[in-house]
Amino acid sequence: QAQLAESGGGLVQSGGSLRLSCRGSGFTLEYNTIGWFRQTPGKEREVVACISSSDSSTYYADSVKGRFTISRDNAKNTVYLQMNSLKPQDTAVSYCAADIAALRISEVASEYNYWGQGTQGTLSS
Repeated sequence: QAQLAESGGGLVQSGGSLRLSCRGSGFTLEYNTIGWFRQTPGKEREVVACISSSDSSTYYADSVKGRFTISRDNAKNTVYLQMNSLKPQDTAVSYCAADIAALRISEVASEYNYWGQGTQGTLSS
């Protein structure tokens, strides 16, 4: 059974950093496009960053460009999201998702097939 499990959320001060991990089980993340999304109460889930299966090209939302980095460790079947220079508006539940056998990066949440349970990151001012 394919599953994703996020970890690494927590409470951090503004300007600080967090590294989120997305570990896959039951399937190989390397062969699929992986996206990180986030959601706050009352708002729709929004894309943060994605990494493709084909050439590991990446996509970042404008709001996180230059601050966040998505990467893979294929040996650990894990995708990471390094978040630096965190701002209060980055407070959210973050989810990783897999777009199975995708040939290109999609920013659309509904196109992703598997989702993790989410991990909460909270910024304190």
